[in-house]
Amino acid sequence: MKRILVIDDLPENVYMLQDRLENEGYEVLTAYDGNSGIEKAKSEFPDLILLDIMMPDINGIEACKILVSDPKTSKIPIILVTAKTGAEDTKEGLEAGAYDYIKKPFNKIELLARINSALKLSEANKLIVEVEKQNTFFATVVTANHKIKQPLTLLSLSSAAIKRELSKDEISKEALLNRVKYIDSAVKEITEVLDQLNSIRVPELADYTKNIKMIKLEEESNS
Repeated sequence: MKRILVIDDLPENVYMLQDRLENEGYEVLTAYDGNSGIEKAKSEFPDLILLDIMMPDINGIEACKILVSDPKTSKIPIILVTAKTGAEDTKEGLEAGAYDYIKKPFNKIELLARINSALKLSEANKLIVEVEKQNTFFATVVTANHKIKQPLTLLSLSSAAIKRELSKDEISKEALLNRVKYIDSAVKEITEVLDQLNSIRVPELADYTKNIKMIKLEEESNS
């Protein structure tokens, strides 16, 4: 069930929209001022927001700007609802980041059509985010495999060399210490790669092969 957040300071307007939308099968969340509406959007993550412009604490235009600028809510489509009819008002609302603009009094068929259109955008945005997550995960796996393969090979070779040395009648302490140095070096290299991957907050992808991406690490970003 799609969830729609209605933000309006007039209870009668909220009730009217809530009644119409619930009859159409939507789950309706409500807020009666801009600030509480913003908080509810951040905590509930609705599929769509119907936002009144004329509110006393913080108007719809400002609330829209805050929601659009916050990464948590930037992908939620916002439809501004207002009695204003001027072209400048419409322009201001769209420039604030609103997806659409409905003028009061609105026709039920028009309202539902605009809501359906906005919800399609919401669904597309969610799909894009999911694809980006999958691509980032795959790129991380590719990066780890690419960066760690060589030191892992060194660990394997060093382990085999130590076993051979230990099987001799006369064991060379120097030979063992040299292999331990290789192991220490490989462990350090693997640790550095894992630390770099762990420190990334906004992944940046780079080409690995023609159709495969990998995560850019610090030394690659600065080179």
